[in-house]
Amino acid sequence: MLDIKIIRQNTDLVRKALKDKKSKFNLDEFLKIDEDRRKVLGEIENLKAKQNKIDEKVKVLLKEKKDFKFKIEESKSIKKEIVSYENEFQALDDKFKKESYKIPNMPHSSLPVGDVSNNKIIKEVGSKKEFSFKPLDHVSLAESLDIVDFKRAVKVSGSNFVLFKGAGAQLERALINFMLDLHTNEHNYLEIFPPKLVNRDSMFVTGQLPNLEDDMYAVKDDGLFLIPTAEVPVTNIHRNEIFNEDDLPRYYVAYTPCFRREAGSYGKETRGLTRVHEFDKVEMVKFVKPDDSYLELEKILSNACKVLDLLELPYRVVLLATGDISFAAAKCYDIELYSPGVDMWLEVSSCSNFEDFQARRGSIKYKNKKTGKNEYVHTLNGSGVALARLFISIIENYQQDDGSILIPEVLRRYLNGRERIKK
Repeated sequence: MLDIKIIRQNTDLVRKALKDKKSKFNLDEFLKIDEDRRKVLGEIENLKAKQNKIDEKVKVLLKEKKDFKFKIEESKSIKKEIVSYENEFQALDDKFKKESYKIPNMPHSSLPVGDVSNNKIIKEVGSKKEFSFKPLDHVSLAESLDIVDFKRAVKVSGSNFVLFKGAGAQLERALINFMLDLHTNEHNYLEIFPPKLVNRDSMFVTGQLPNLEDDMYAVKDDGLFLIPTAEVPVTNIHRNEIFNEDDLPRYYVAYTPCFRREAGSYGKETRGLTRVHEFDKVEMVKFVKPDDSYLELEKILSNACKVLDLLELPYRVVLLATGDISFAAAKCYDIELYSPGVDMWLEVSSCSNFEDFQARRGSIKYKNKKTGKNEYVHTLNGSGVALARLFISIIENYQQDDGSILIPEVLRRYLNGRERIKK
């Protein structure tokens, strides 16, 4: 949520930000609601001041034992006006809040302007593997090795769900444990195991609601949502709380399953594990002081890249353009893995700085030691990293000419020393 003072005082800047983010939000209509709301509030304050003067006059008349009935009638008339204006203000204020929740965060000045075609590749690490044979895609590999059962997943749940089995299930678990150990032991994150169902307030704070409700799985009878990412419950741990400055930065990491409808998804990207409704993810979340947040963004990006460095997979880091970053983000890097079987770059991580956008929605603050004032923290998150696309990239990059999968060395201790998956 943006500070209304910024919107009022920097209207042209906000207007440009909306344009750059490809937002259709009607800023002029919103400013008119704000203007009308403030005018009505001014009328209420003037009438209350007038009523206070009448009350003071009544006290004087009482003391002087003079007739004060005419003043009482005047006070009653003003009270009726106040009630009328308060009702009008409440309606305008509700509309003002509802509209303000639709305003996206302002993109950072370092972002390229434009749509997805303007995304900028920051770096590429590793090179695409050359094979002495035609590499298979992950669907063919998984079915041949009997490590993913796509057909039975459809029977149990429907299309775009996954059933890992045997060595496939063990590889999934090994990857989760490997990433949690890395982030807790080497990157100093505190592990969290949060609820997988959250309330509407939690979804609002992180920016999924109201704009993305159609992409979410809702348990309507209970007013709950299946989480689309651990970012939601972990960020909301400190909703309506105030940190001591010395307690920042605060780093959390969590493994959770994630649930997304992926409304409107179709075609090549939905085959196999590429785009599924339920997937596993290890997520990093940070609460930091505003002056530190862009340095912390680079750190969280480095933490995510370390996962892929240790797995020795080819990847690239992409700085997203203004029209491609999420509703709540001010700046975002995507990390994409190359998968030779599907011949695609697959996003496995987004590392974002939300500045104070989420903190304003959730009233998450810290006490500034110098000023003594409570100020909003900055929040960040990064996938560290997401499955099932990591699973895709591993089995496609590590496939051998005999149809087996070589297990990355860093994972073998999580698989009892196993070196490969084979028939």
